[in-house]
Amino acid sequence: MSDPREPAPAKLIAGLLFCSFHEQEQVLQRMTRRWGPLDLLTEPEPFTYTRYYEREMGKEIYRRTASFLELVPVEELVSIKLFTNELEKEFSREGSRRVNIDPGLLSEERIILATGKNFTHRVHLRKGIYADLTLIYQKGNYQELPWTYPDYKSPLLLHFFNATRQKLIFQRSGHIPQHLTHAGDST
Repeated sequence: MSDPREPAPAKLIAGLLFCSFHEQEQVLQRMTRRWGPLDLLTEPEPFTYTRYYEREMGKEIYRRTASFLELVPVEELVSIKLFTNELEKEFSREGSRRVNIDPGLLSEERIILATGKNFTHRVHLRKGIYADLTLIYQKGNYQELPWTYPDYKSPLLLHFFNATRQKLIFQRSGHIPQHLTHAGDST
């Protein structure tokens, strides 16, 4: 028999696809008012991984990923996704999103995104929100799965996630992760 234990809090992350830099900044400001300051934010880059969003958002789509400084309880994922859905609606124009927000939780073991769409590898949490196991941490790196979105496989984003993981380890323990210290150091 296993003894149930509460999971440790995780890093809140959010992938943003957007066609308006101004609206993307407003969305980030609203998110920081709700969850506190950002601690890492990628530079905007053209989103070229798929044309799936072009019909709704146009051809010039950019991508950024943010992580938040404060750790969040993992059971908050549903309320986080419901809030970001409301932000998407608020910033929509004529029924089309101007900003697409994919919130998720980064832990030492995995990255889970929240979605409203069911699929074989997704687990329903509550209120129509599913947990999508997107990446798993093995062999010193986050590893893709057969269903991982193409942009979440990019070397730059994987580097971002690994750096965010190191920050998480430091936040939880107060110690620099062992593999980051110099050989021979006992600290």
